[in-house]
Formats: sequence, C-alpha cells, structure tokens
Amino acid sequence: MPLKIDVMLANSVVEAADRARALEKVGVDGVFTFENSHDAFFPLVAAAPVCSLDLMTNVALAFPRSPMHLAHAAHDLQLLSKGRFRLGLGTQIRAHIEKRFGARWGKPVAQMREWVLATKAILDSWQNGTRLDFRGEYTTHTLMIPTFNPGPNPYGPPKVLVGALGPRMNQMAAEVADGILVMPFNSDRHMRTRTMPAIEAGLAIAGRSRSDLELTAEVIVAVGRDDRELAAARAATSLLAFYGSTPSYRPVLDVEGWGDLQPELNALSKRGEWAAMTKLISDDMLRTLAVYGTPDEVAAEIVARYGHCDRVCAYFPGYQAGDDLLADFTAALRAAATGSGTDAASGASR
Repeated sequence: MPLKIDVMLANSVVEAADRARALEKVGVDGVFTFENSHDAFFPLVAAAPVCSLDLMTNVALAFPRSPMHLAHAAHDLQLLSKGRFRLGLGTQIRAHIEKRFGARWGKPVAQMREWVLATKAILDSWQNGTRLDFRGEYTTHTLMIPTFNPGPNPYGPPKVLVGALGPRMNQMAAEVADGILVMPFNSDRHMRTRTMPAIEAGLAIAGRSRSDLELTAEVIVAVGRDDRELAAARAATSLLAFYGSTPSYRPVLDVEGWGDLQPELNALSKRGEWAAMTKLISDDMLRTLAVYGTPDEVAAEIVARYGHCDRVCAYFPGYQAGDDLLADFTAALRAAATGSGTDAASGASR
C-alpha cells in the first residue's frame, strides 16, 4: 500500500467545508482536526459531505468525554462520510484534564486502554448486537436499550486510534487499538530504538500482526522551495521549543543527547520567554526532530524515517505553507514513497 498523506483541515467549523474542497484539489489523502480553541468534531461534520477525503480526529481528548459520547460521534461521522472516518484519541496532560476540563486523571495508559476498549465494545454492541457489558476501573457500560441504539453502521464501525509517544502507551495501543498516531516530537533514532520495539511487543502480546494495526507517523515539516520560503519555515522551531519544554517529551531529547536542554526550556516557558526558547533550537535539532528542506529533500527524509508506516500526518507550524507549496510537497512525498521521483518546482513526475 502507498504511503498516504494527511494534513490539518481547519480550526473551526466555519471555514472547514471550503478548506476541505481546496485540500482535495491539492491532492492529499486525508485531513485531521485536533483539540484547540474549537471543537474537534464539528469541522469534520462540515467537511464530510463536500469531499472524498479521509477524516480523522488527531486527536480528540478522551478522558473529558464518555466512551458513549465518543462512540456516538464516531458512528455518526462514519455514517456521514460513508466509511471515511477514524477516531483518534489522546490523553493531554494532567493539569489540562483536571483544571481545564474538570475531568478525572488516573493512570493514563491504563485509563486510555479502558477508553479504547469501552468505545469499541459500544460500537460492537451496535454493529453486531452483542450484549454491552464493559466493566473497568475508570468507566463502566452495561446498559443499552433500543431507543439509544443506532444499529449497525452500513460502512462498518470506525477505527479507534491512539496518539502515543512513550513505550508504554505505544505497547498498549498496539495491543488493543486499531491504529497508532506516533506523536510529532520524534526522531529517527527514537522511532527505531523506542517506538517500534514497543509496538512490536504489544502486537506480540496480543497475538496480532503488523497488518492488524494502522501506523501513522506525525511529522513536523519545515519546507520551502527557495531561500525566502525556507527562512519562513524555520518558524517551526517554535513548536519544537514548546514540545522540548515539556517533561514528558524529555526521553526524545535524551535519546539524541539533548536531555539537559529540557529543564532550561521549561524554566524559560514558565517565565514566558518564548523567543529565548526558540533560539535554543539549533539547525541540527531542527533537522533531527523535524524535517527541513525543499519538497524533494523533506519527502526523501520522511520516506527514509517513516516509509514503513501506513500514513504520514504533516504539520506546518508557525509559518504559512500556501496551497501551491503544499501541492509540491504532496507530489514530492507521493513520488518518493513510490520511487518515481518529482520535479519539486512543478510537482510533475519524472
């Protein structure tokens, strides 16, 4: 199967339909939303009827929502999109779950396991008429009556994916989820030495094969076709600085020998010194933790690192990647994944 390409849809439902039409013309395979200042599901509702793109939450926060709410939203989006929806779930961090959403934070790996299994159990009860009997430490679902049962989805139940970075979350997701969204603060070394061994262990524990799991690499892309665009793309360092300041992401820096930078970035973030944080991200870090260069260069690097994955979610943080540049990047990545090569200036195959 060729490597598929996903990009962000829109922050808000207001511009989602128009953006979906435009991105379909660009040539991507799918679009995703994430939790920001707007709802993660509404833009996909607007996009589903006006395009043929794959649709995904990447990610919807699991713990503030009941698995029943997630199952209903996923079922209806699967129906509306005629089978093109995937439910991507994530944890966030304790402060946001408890203080922003007022929800419960437990042991995140164990809690996410229950949210995945409970959501899938609810979807299965609707799809196959099985008795709903999920009992866990964090959530319990034992009641389903015809009034609240939408019945089988003619396109099958949607896939449930988990956003993961650490080995324990990746292993758990490989055991029970339909797919994994490998979070974007990553490197080739971290993927090879920590992520993939954990995924392989999870598959082995569950008696599953690699074909049972949809694996998506999320990548921070800093791309440009000339010096001006490449200079603008360096704004992606701001997101790397933000991720690097977060304690849970320190293992990625540790693998590359940059772990001592994390507390320094964290201290600067607490003082609101965002410009100073960005200045600490070197060119070497940019090229290691993100991909940087022309469309052909970044496409080749993505395939080298993540060609064994099924999909790539590309982020373009901090700068404006216009649709013409996005089309060139998409064409280059598609060509690199199939080995055909492109002319990055025109997006034409050669």
